[in-house]
Amino acid sequence: MSEPLPHLAFESHEHSLKNKVILVTGAGDGIGKQAAISYAQCGATVILLGRTTSKLEAVYDHIVSEGLTQPSIVPLDHEGATSTHYKGLADTIGEEYGRLDGILLNASVLGALCPFEEIKESEFDQVMQINVKAQVLMLQALLPLLREAQTSSVVFTTSSVGRVGRAFWGAYSMSKFATEGMMQILADEHKNKAIRFNCINPGATRTQMRAKAYPGEDANTLKTPSQIMPTYVYLMSDVSRGVSGESLDCQPK
Repeated sequence: MSEPLPHLAFESHEHSLKNKVILVTGAGDGIGKQAAISYAQCGATVILLGRTTSKLEAVYDHIVSEGLTQPSIVPLDHEGATSTHYKGLADTIGEEYGRLDGILLNASVLGALCPFEEIKESEFDQVMQINVKAQVLMLQALLPLLREAQTSSVVFTTSSVGRVGRAFWGAYSMSKFATEGMMQILADEHKNKAIRFNCINPGATRTQMRAKAYPGEDANTLKTPSQIMPTYVYLMSDVSRGVSGESLDCQPK
């Protein structure tokens, strides 16, 4: 019998991410929310970024209620944010922490699932803005801070439809192909350096986006965000220092 993959067999503990500063986008809901909590439980100081302040405050309260390191909240809507906003974010993180050890790029939107010729220009623009362009601008602003860390990790969120195109998945599928490409470019540009770049495909997980894509599906048959966290913590921890340019599945077939 083959050995389990390292990211699936990884067992985290309260010091797995000790003293690390990690930014999580889309931290108010679903996988982003759970990742922020899990990172805090492993010793990290978490920066919670999302568009809905009340949801970020709920995650903040959850983390504080467990007696974990106090997180920070950054309300920011990727749809309207510009390079100036991301430069301001970098300045704030630099002043507060002096470095950035990790980023989980989790925020994304699904868009309409429809035939290719029915994709609306406005919806295509929205998906590409949030899922692709926002990540480009954010990373351009934050790379200097990531270089200040002894070792740092950037984790993108991908999908099976970002590896093999699927009918009717339109803009979302194209945005995830772009995500995979962005990760590979950055990993290649930073070969033999202290920053690593990888993708995670969470697979079928009990989230609002999954429910929107598969409205007839029984959510109780799906894994919860907490059940797929080993891979998320693994890629942020120093255990994965030699891993870069990879696209990992939380739920391999």
